[in-house]
Amino acid sequence: MIDIRSLSKIELIQACEDLGVKKFRANQLWEWLWQKSARSFDEMTNLSKEFRQKLKDKYSFHTLSIAHSQKSSDGTIKYAFKLNDGFLIEGVLIPTSNRVTACISSQVGCSLSCTFCATGFMKRERNLRLDEIYDQVAILKKEAELEYDLNLSNIVLMGMGEPLLNYANVLAGIEKITSPDGLGMSPQRITLSTAGIAKMIKKLGDDQVRFNLALSLHAANNEKRSAIMPINDSNSLEDLIEAINYFYDKTNTRITLEYCVINDINDDPLEAEELIAFARQIKCKVNLIEYNPIDLAEFQSSSTEKIQRFAEYLERNKIIVNVRRSRGKDIDAACGQLANKVS
Repeated sequence: MIDIRSLSKIELIQACEDLGVKKFRANQLWEWLWQKSARSFDEMTNLSKEFRQKLKDKYSFHTLSIAHSQKSSDGTIKYAFKLNDGFLIEGVLIPTSNRVTACISSQVGCSLSCTFCATGFMKRERNLRLDEIYDQVAILKKEAELEYDLNLSNIVLMGMGEPLLNYANVLAGIEKITSPDGLGMSPQRITLSTAGIAKMIKKLGDDQVRFNLALSLHAANNEKRSAIMPINDSNSLEDLIEAINYFYDKTNTRITLEYCVINDINDDPLEAEELIAFARQIKCKVNLIEYNPIDLAEFQSSSTEKIQRFAEYLERNKIIVNVRRSRGKDIDAACGQLANKVS
């Protein structure tokens, strides 16, 4: 059976005609699928029972479901979503006093094998479909209202997987999330995080995307970065600088450099100098992130004092820098900890 959400609006109109109903029903059906985030044909109460039955007979309707959730002592909630083929992915809601950010996944597992990241130790099973990307946001949007009485304000594609290795589905999912006849969220509230695939960063520029881009850098020295992020072997720092500048020229969007500060790995003055030298070649700001230890690696976070000294040194050298404290560490929901693990 054809997945109903794989159809374009034009195809949906044709489908309605084929089922013997008037064209305007396609607009109602589209609204249920992408604006109201219906979970089944039965929810579409302004469509006749006869039409709904015809839809059930011809089309499948796969949706995500929450397999389980865990709430951190700091209010962060981690969700395991079950896909229609049984695989699990994870998403996270991160609240502050006046906003809620959703962290969503783009793949089942990951193929990049970053040595400090729990997802990197998982096998990449498959890419997520556009509807699975959309569903994460639709579900977390409702959960934000239920749990915190706040609207979902921001989305970060920083969960499982490398978004740029699922380029078409990720962009199609974002289009449904941001479109006026979808969820209508602002693309400026969305950030896509990549481990750094130079040719795909350039493609983002060619496509003139309107969302924000973040690069998981974590070392500004090719040898050290390759040791912790094997993707650097084929996408060197020089390649990334060229791609980021190309992206900026096409979109006029300043990127964010994400830098997990790992004790005795990338936190000494030499590494700070290398980061400064890298950052000066592009339009960017730097987020220093407290590293979150995982069972499969022996890395540890730098001390709060060391991270602060690192940040102050960058600021003295005119680098825009923010220090990001980890959220949800006690339930393995923080940056780099997602691995379908239940505490």
